[in-house]
Amino acid sequence: MEMITTTRPADDGFYMPAEYSPHDGTIMLYPTRPGSWGKDRSSALEAFGEIYKEILKREKLFLLVDREYLLEARTFTDELLFGMSDCVVERQRARNRLRIIEMGSDDAWARDVGPTFVTDGKGSIRGINWSFNAWGGDFDGLYANWERDDRVASLFCRAAGYDFYDAAPFVLEGGSIHSDGEGTVLVTQSCLLSKGRNPDLDKNQIEQMLLDYLGARKVLWLPRGIYNDETNEHVDNVCAFIRPGEVVLAWTDDESDPQYEMSMADLEYLEGETDAKGRKLIVHKLPIPSHPVLVTGKDLANYEFEEGEDTREEGERLAASYVNFYFVNGAALVPQFGGDNAESDKRALSILKELCPDRQIIGIDAGAILLGGGNIHCVTQQIPG
Repeated sequence: MEMITTTRPADDGFYMPAEYSPHDGTIMLYPTRPGSWGKDRSSALEAFGEIYKEILKREKLFLLVDREYLLEARTFTDELLFGMSDCVVERQRARNRLRIIEMGSDDAWARDVGPTFVTDGKGSIRGINWSFNAWGGDFDGLYANWERDDRVASLFCRAAGYDFYDAAPFVLEGGSIHSDGEGTVLVTQSCLLSKGRNPDLDKNQIEQMLLDYLGARKVLWLPRGIYNDETNEHVDNVCAFIRPGEVVLAWTDDESDPQYEMSMADLEYLEGETDAKGRKLIVHKLPIPSHPVLVTGKDLANYEFEEGEDTREEGERLAASYVNFYFVNGAALVPQFGGDNAESDKRALSILKELCPDRQIIGIDAGAILLGGGNIHCVTQQIPG
């Protein structure tokens, strides 16, 4: 296994492909942290299980599991596979796509702690290991200990046989970048310029790191993300490419909602920019849930926080957004929040069906994942095909 440290992806002709490009598989981590998924993890496991099933119908699933939960995870996935289909052949096909890998982690945010993958466009795939510091380290990180999470990317590449570039000590999370696969990368200023990540680097230096490691030619710096997003407003919750030259943007028409000014700032920025190929961007508005999703007393009672871990309050608004969907081969997995937002859920599915007619648009009840602090895109990380 070669660990590549003397070059950068752009030097070698490697670049980050778009998520909507073909996948070999998806990385996920088995959810166990009581401060994210509760003392009773049944709702979280149900939501994760629905994502596992949809992935296994279409591509490989690399499920990373702490040693003490290996038996539980194997039992859980066995039951899941058995219930997927009455067809023995289909069940076996799904089973053959599942890879359970023993690996310790601090939580289940595969997008942010897993490797970012780059390709040379000729079939060669390599990973990137960024530094991870729990979304802000000692300045405003969300938990006190993140050493195991910081090792996930390099350990996975070694376990799965991928050469990788080591970008440490540069701090970056996968949820803070979106690529169109043609040289353009989306980020938010609020996240990448936050004081808890790379305080010794200025904007130009951070941009150069992105260009060098993602093989990109242009970085689009959206001003803001989703209101109350505790990641300092990751881009994957507010804006995503659906094809070259086209994005969806989280939106609200309610001028009294704090999200309105944030999304309007992003819209005005995007309308004044072009991508790396000089195209004016087509921006499709994807409305956020009509009713804010709030932490309830029942939700709060289920949490069990560690010392130094960011806590929650009853009535706290969660960063709910339909933009946090995930492309898999032939489909998109879209968060659904239910309750008062049933109509908003339907509207999001309808918009994405119109925008992505060549894919199945599949709603996943993801309220339990949102309670953990993110959503479907945050718990998945694609491996290009």
